[in-house]
Amino acid sequence: MLNKEDWMEIKAQIEKGVYQKDIAKELGVHPKTIGRALARQGPPLGKRPNARKSKLDAFKPFIDELLRAGVWNAKVILMECRQRGYTGGYTIIRDYIYPKRPLRQSRMTVRFTVNTLGYSRRFHFWCSGCEDAEHTYEGIIRSLEYFGGVPKEVLVDNQKSLVIEHRIKDGVRFNERFVDLAGHYGFNPRACRPYRPQTKGKDERMVGYIKGNFFVRYRSFESIEHMNALAEQWLQEEADKRMHGTLKEVVAERFLRESPTLMALPAARFDTSYRERRLVHWDGYIDVRGNRYSVPSHLCGRDVLVRISLDGRLSVYADDIRVAEHSLRNASEGWVSVRDHHQDLWQGTFSVQKRDLSVYEEVGLCS
Repeated sequence: MLNKEDWMEIKAQIEKGVYQKDIAKELGVHPKTIGRALARQGPPLGKRPNARKSKLDAFKPFIDELLRAGVWNAKVILMECRQRGYTGGYTIIRDYIYPKRPLRQSRMTVRFTVNTLGYSRRFHFWCSGCEDAEHTYEGIIRSLEYFGGVPKEVLVDNQKSLVIEHRIKDGVRFNERFVDLAGHYGFNPRACRPYRPQTKGKDERMVGYIKGNFFVRYRSFESIEHMNALAEQWLQEEADKRMHGTLKEVVAERFLRESPTLMALPAARFDTSYRERRLVHWDGYIDVRGNRYSVPSHLCGRDVLVRISLDGRLSVYADDIRVAEHSLRNASEGWVSVRDHHQDLWQGTFSVQKRDLSVYEEVGLCS
């Protein structure tokens, strides 16, 4: 843009008879810029009298409100604005937000990626309050969401740590249940080096993507079922339709291309029930999650295996044989009992020995 000094130079050159194109070349502007300056007899006023209003102008206060609330994801802001009647594009929203972002300098690293179809699948296990110790704790992605206005903690992923111990000299010791899972589905587990998130950047990015997109796009839910329904909708309408930044492919289309290279799933699903050992008390009950459940009395004093399924079914096994099954109940609802489990105990407690009356006469108890 020309300033006052440029305009004075233009006037001086014109008075000397210099061509407009030569003046433009000297000032580094287009010849038409010189013509417009001569027509207005001065430099630009700095304002465009007939400038069009941006489609974003009416939504800037709302966007600023979202930014103050911690919503910085431009795609999420785009969806929020479209729900309020915005008809513009994504780029102007991104350009409006960009100058407001604090500058963050990232450390240089070597990108680790596998582009072979069907070759690799990575898992990340993140825990609230833990920075980077993926191999030493039970990994949980926690999110405090609102259901009907009431805050409630949501577990996005709840799995035991895959690696029990990871030492450079001794190698990796995987969780036994994870080894069973690998054998069931036919894959070979390999552990990344601890404390180096660059090796598993795809998973690190996906954790941030879910937290910074879905849980920002949807901030309150009516129920867990409502949240899962919104998650399915979000996957179909947004996540699966996005262009992958590294592979430059639409996610859904990439999966269709990769599907033929994947192995078929086993006929039976892997048993995902939670397992633990419990001691049967002498009254024929076991303690599970704050309540007590009956088992057959012949198991009193023995150690049994307990399995808890995702639908709240409690199964008890002794010597790989299922001996009892219950539905989990809150302790306030009372103990869970099956009459047949303790039949032998009741018979032993209330059995009465029959004796002849002469026995009591001998000890003087009868008159």
